[in-house]
Amino acid sequence: MASKAGVKTTFEPEKTIQPIYTGGSVALDATGRILATCLGEDVVLTNLDTGEQLAPVEGDGESITSLALTPSASHLITCSRSLSMRIYSLRLSPDSALGLTVELIRTLKPHSSPVITSTTDRTGTLLATGGADGVVKVWDIRGGYITHTFRGHSGIISALHFFESTSPTRGTEGVTSDKNRQKERRKSRSETNDSNEGAEGGNEGLGRQFRLASGGEDGKVRIWDLHKRKSITVLDSHVSIVRGLDYSTNENALVSASRDKTMILWDARTWKIRRISPMVESIESVGFLSKGSLVFTGGESGTVRIWETETSREVTHEQAVRGEGESIVDIIYHESLQFLLSVHADQTLLLHSLASVAGLVAGASIEPLPCLRRISGTYDEIIDLAYVSPDRSLLALATNSENIRIVSLAESKSSLDNDAKIRLNYFGADVGLLSGHDDIIICLDVDWSGHWLATGAKDNTARLWRLDPSASSYTCYEVFTGHAESLGAISLLRSAPADGSSAYNKPLEHPPKFLFTGSQDRTVKRWDVSKLKKDYSNSQVQKAPRAIYTRKAHDKDINAIDINHNATIFASASQDRTVKIWSVEEGEVQGVLRGHRRGVWSVKFASKETPAISGDSGTSSGSRGLVLTGSGDKSIKIWSLTDYSCLRTFEGHTNSVLKVVWMNLPTGEGRERRGVQIASAGGDGLVKVWDANSGELECTLDNHEDRVWALTVHPRTNTLVSGGGDSTVTFWTDTSSATLAATAAASTARVEEDQKLQNYTRAGDYRSAITLALQLNHPARLLSLLTSVTNTIPPEKGSLCGVKAVDQVLETLSEEQLFALLLRVRDWNTNARTAPVAQRILWTIVKSYPATTFTGLRRSVRGEGKGGSLKEVLEALKAYTERHYRRMEELVDESYLVEYTLREMDELAFADGGTEAEEKYPKQEQEFIMV
Repeated sequence: MASKAGVKTTFEPEKTIQPIYTGGSVALDATGRILATCLGEDVVLTNLDTGEQLAPVEGDGESITSLALTPSASHLITCSRSLSMRIYSLRLSPDSALGLTVELIRTLKPHSSPVITSTTDRTGTLLATGGADGVVKVWDIRGGYITHTFRGHSGIISALHFFESTSPTRGTEGVTSDKNRQKERRKSRSETNDSNEGAEGGNEGLGRQFRLASGGEDGKVRIWDLHKRKSITVLDSHVSIVRGLDYSTNENALVSASRDKTMILWDARTWKIRRISPMVESIESVGFLSKGSLVFTGGESGTVRIWETETSREVTHEQAVRGEGESIVDIIYHESLQFLLSVHADQTLLLHSLASVAGLVAGASIEPLPCLRRISGTYDEIIDLAYVSPDRSLLALATNSENIRIVSLAESKSSLDNDAKIRLNYFGADVGLLSGHDDIIICLDVDWSGHWLATGAKDNTARLWRLDPSASSYTCYEVFTGHAESLGAISLLRSAPADGSSAYNKPLEHPPKFLFTGSQDRTVKRWDVSKLKKDYSNSQVQKAPRAIYTRKAHDKDINAIDINHNATIFASASQDRTVKIWSVEEGEVQGVLRGHRRGVWSVKFASKETPAISGDSGTSSGSRGLVLTGSGDKSIKIWSLTDYSCLRTFEGHTNSVLKVVWMNLPTGEGRERRGVQIASAGGDGLVKVWDANSGELECTLDNHEDRVWALTVHPRTNTLVSGGGDSTVTFWTDTSSATLAATAAASTARVEEDQKLQNYTRAGDYRSAITLALQLNHPARLLSLLTSVTNTIPPEKGSLCGVKAVDQVLETLSEEQLFALLLRVRDWNTNARTAPVAQRILWTIVKSYPATTFTGLRRSVRGEGKGGSLKEVLEALKAYTERHYRRMEELVDESYLVEYTLREMDELAFADGGTEAEEKYPKQEQEFIMV
């Protein structure tokens, strides 16, 4: 059995929830599966069916001003503030996995100013771009060249739309609008001219007439004839920037919408106004539905509205106006889709079902289009998070806003919506939105059942939410008002009621008994929830909530509150650098934890199963429990609740420690191999896992680019979830068991291979031994083998290295083996002790291969491997070989001096008494004495 010291704790980022949209243009292909969104300076392609990111498209370093996606998703076109336009080729795999390969095929400079809007035709062969210079250009996407250039607008181009008109030409070359009715007298002459031109062109008359409609900042809509390469009419009735254009073949009409709060329907035969409809809101997008019988609009109210084309009557019931941040900036629709995609100013994408529109009869009204799915483009800063629902399959996120987002953690195998044919639930999908706070939510906490969530916000209130995922019900149960400043801490009771009790079996009907809140007003309040009797029939609370007691707790802001496992005490952490332990019932201070040098950001009690921990001074934690704190002084401390002393201090973060949690205790055999662990998240963007007993750092988890505000652990799987200021949620899977098993298997395999190598050596199977040593990358084993070969006494006659069998092995090495051996020889040659072996093997190699082998070897392995190119290896061999030869020459020179000294000493010693010495000592002893 492995010892605890030998167990290595490892975590891997299994999944992440990352931002896909931070504002700007959005595009969707005709199948409704591939979504292209702007993410800062780049573009992200997402599978709308599963929510998986297909491929990132790197930009040119400047923010993207416009993007377009062909209906077949064959090409993606991006335009940026660098005045460049990039055309990418997208190749889809035929399987259902929807593999995607992105290739940049062309970079162009489309306009002399940034491109504001762009669109493609239905065939995906033409691209229209409109710039801030008032110029409209049409491009051949595959060829990358300009086919048309249209000038006439006096300001920014704000809307473009390709369409095909099948009606005979009745318009004029001049202007037909409300402001130019005096030109009607030229109508007969213009019709005659158009008829003559139509007779000359074979594609006119009743044939298809390819048009491009453009709207500008000047409030005018121009219709361009792609065959005649000129404007055929100017529609001048809007008084503000035109934001939406669409054409209906069945109605033979063009609809335009503007920020002047009007929608105008134009007759495509005469280009006269059919109807002007007041919208009472600035319109950002407009389009036809149901083959032209209906029109949808979206604008500053944040709602999608449906209108009858003939009567301009609003089909949808009246909807409440949403906040400024929820206003609609664009709506995307294709005739093949059964949903609308609305893009909102808060970087949220909503999918609206069109099932209620399909069988709509004239004069009928419908409810607002139901929202099938909410996609959060970015979560901004993730301030806090928690697992919710009984099976912990949902995640509640506080995202620097006044709403809580409920995110699904289910796999992408849920059922499809029968009407819209889209998947409603997948990993990372928004399944709920808790709205009610008037300011940013700072903290949240969940009870033992996962059905009750408490939140605290800057609006000085706390809210208790009732979560029923099975019924898709997420409602506010109660609002707690009483603090004078914003709330920074909140805590719910986490201990489960008695098994078999009504509260245990039906947690939805039994909210937590109480909750604690801490505020910037430096007070702690306990709120009684058990006395709130909710009448679900009329959604009325019969008794207003009140605080059981209020305590002036600290001298500065309160950052965190936590209740222990048996709900007898709770802890409050503050910016005044202290943590106070309070009794739950009386609200009296039981102890004060002092030792942090800066404000304390987080506090957590250990579970009742946590074993005793010995501190740095050898004292045990006792039986009353432990509490964990993290501070702005970059340290983490474990405190004993017996005497309120600090047992251990952990240091390693380079910035403030913002969150701390206790890891789940291992069970079974894992309990013997691994002890108590804690995890911390800091302002340095790192998550660290520590051994609570030894105080050593187990591992560091790095996947965030900004400070990590939120950290929680799954109650059963030990999965860590971290959220930070980079809008990223990372799920860290505990791979310690897998790593241990892999390490044990690798160690066993290594022992077996070492034994096999020794067996080959003893058996004289040098080929297998050398090949295996090179394969296993065992330089020491290989050196020992070759040393024994070169030191063979006596060496075999005719052998280069000492053993002929080894000569034959070295003569038949592959190029990879030969290069690996040269790398080993280079390393051995740097040491004077192993240089003789290296020189002997190098000499054998040089003698065994012609020069062409090394020339070809240089070409085949140049720049490969960690050892560098063959040229570098040979240069290193040459440098150290020359050094060894110089050393040998110096030794030879010094040997002459030794020889001279010995000879002179011999003459002096035996000059006078040589005969006597010879008689007294034998010759061999005389030589020994001389030496």
